[in-house]
Amino acid sequence: MQHAAISGSPHVPRLLPIGGELRACLIFSRLELMMQLYEDVITMSAREIAAAVNTGRLSAIDAVRAHLAIISERNPSLNAIVAIDSGKSLQQARIVDERIGGGECLPLAGVPIIVKDNIWVEDWPITQGSRLFANFIADSDAEAVRLARQAGAVIVGIGACSEFAAKGVTATPLYGTTRHPLAHSLTPGGSSGGNAAALAAGMAPLALGTDAGGSSRRPPAHCGIVGFKPSQDAIPYGPGFAEPFWGVSVIAPMGRTVDDCALLFEALTGNTPAPQRPLRLGYHPTFGIDAAVDADVAAAFEAARRRILAAGVEMDAVTMAWPEGTNEEVLMPLQHAGLAMLYGERWQHEPDLFDPDIGSQIERGLSLPGVAVARALDQSHRLRGCLDHIFAQYDLLIGLTTPCGPWPHDRLGPETIGGKPVSPRDHAALTPRFNHAGLPALSLPCGSDRNGLPVGMQIVGPAGADTFVLAAAAQFETILAGPVA
Repeated sequence: MQHAAISGSPHVPRLLPIGGELRACLIFSRLELMMQLYEDVITMSAREIAAAVNTGRLSAIDAVRAHLAIISERNPSLNAIVAIDSGKSLQQARIVDERIGGGECLPLAGVPIIVKDNIWVEDWPITQGSRLFANFIADSDAEAVRLARQAGAVIVGIGACSEFAAKGVTATPLYGTTRHPLAHSLTPGGSSGGNAAALAAGMAPLALGTDAGGSSRRPPAHCGIVGFKPSQDAIPYGPGFAEPFWGVSVIAPMGRTVDDCALLFEALTGNTPAPQRPLRLGYHPTFGIDAAVDADVAAAFEAARRRILAAGVEMDAVTMAWPEGTNEEVLMPLQHAGLAMLYGERWQHEPDLFDPDIGSQIERGLSLPGVAVARALDQSHRLRGCLDHIFAQYDLLIGLTTPCGPWPHDRLGPETIGGKPVSPRDHAALTPRFNHAGLPALSLPCGSDRNGLPVGMQIVGPAGADTFVLAAAAQFETILAGPVA
């Protein structure tokens, strides 16, 4: 790509009152130049866009215009972005160009970014995918959004999420269904399905999601992008909506490459890349969790693991023992009780306003005995200690992000995994425990299933080891992008 050829807004001589053929030719030339510019820009990484804007080879305005054009073209068939305000986006881009013109160098200069529909963005409609908040306009930025803007990022849209970010399919009564970018009959997963679908479709290089149980790892795994759940509290959370997922939800960078996720994480936290040193790696496809796995998904993971081994990276098979009784069924009362606390009364009086699937969760939360919530809190706490002995032996753990590929968008989950009938939450079995433990975890594309759809590898580290997770993921990404031996 010849980035050096890109220089601010495309210009042609001012059109004078001349002959129609020459005028049409000049108009066509300008359109052709604009289209070439847009095609170049949308293939650039976030780091490449920032470098081009900082050096004056590209304006923030043109970077944003290019992505707004792609959003206009591709979003209608996916319903990935639920709020667009080109005026606000272009005004923010102008401010970035003025800052660059004034001598600033910004780490995310002019980089288009999508923000999930449960993170506050000042003066934008943010609804959590709920009719309860259909008319809500945020009166301030979440701190992560403020930091992204400060670093030069430009918000180009709000990504769809399931209501209250509380289920694994991105579909709501307020905005409808979000579709998988590679197979429109399927779901990208949830709850950050809008972000994942939009990034995979080229609508932006970066997004901010949330992750309370895998919401910004599983959709990236299904869509073939990168989703990074940092350590608990590594990125500021709020101001924003009341959070039903006590102490386990995080702000999560999402991108098309590991390097772009690392760039966003650094801009939000100041954490620089980890120093290079040999890492002790352990692996287990399901992290020792008793979960059904589709054979083709398991095969894709194993093929990727062998390619990484062939490149000289060593990893040991590990045995993992989880506290007895730890499973999704035991932990889910925390989510259900949190939703019931926040929205139970409204549900009882106006159930028609809610997604029925979320209403069912609220109803379960209202009926829970205190001992069930206490048991969930106890198990959540035990998960943190359970992994300490593993990370005394290994720096990072490697396994699958999801046990299956995407499924039809009108279902909560696949009917079977690994040839066995499963519950609607079994597709999510491999991610939530790391939320409860407060650990950093990243989903990296690692191959394809039998339908040619992406499969994700999950890389997990101890609390605070975010930059080591990112460094290992970047190394694996390079290996997997190379030729197959």
